[in-house]
Amino acid sequence: MLDATDRALIALLRENARIGHAEAARRLNLSRTTVQARVESLERRGVIAGYTLRLAEEVTSRMVRAHVTIVVAPKASGGVVSALQRMPELRALHSVAGVFDLLAVVEAQDVPSLDAAIDRIGAVEGVERTQSSIILSTKFER
Repeated sequence: MLDATDRALIALLRENARIGHAEAARRLNLSRTTVQARVESLERRGVIAGYTLRLAEEVTSRMVRAHVTIVVAPKASGGVVSALQRMPELRALHSVAGVFDLLAVVEAQDVPSLDAAIDRIGAVEGVERTQSSIILSTKFER
C-alpha cells in the first residue's frame, strides 16, 4: 500500500505538517508536482486522515502530564470511552492488554488541575480503579 517514497514523505510530514511541497520535494529529491500528487493521493486514499497542531516546547514544558491506567467494569467499556472522550484534558486513550483495560494520556495546566482530571476519570460510571504515573520529562516524541 505504501512504498518507500510514501513512507519518507509521511515521516517528513510528521515532523512538520506545514512543510511546503517545494521544500518537501527538495528534501526528498523529487519534483514539487510529484510531492503534491503523492500528498493528494495519500489524503484521497485515507492514509493521511488529517493534520494537527503541535504546541511549542515553552508552552508544553509548563504543562503537567500523566499516564493514567484504568480498570473498567465488564461490559462498561463503551460508556466509559464515551465519557472519557468528552474530557478535554485527555490527549489520547488507548486500549491495552494486561491488568488494565485502558491507558489515558492526561494533560493539564498545573498539578491541581491534573488531580481534578484524574478524580473525574475515577468518578466515571464503570471505572473500577485507576493508577497514575506523572510524566517528569519526555526524552523524544514523534
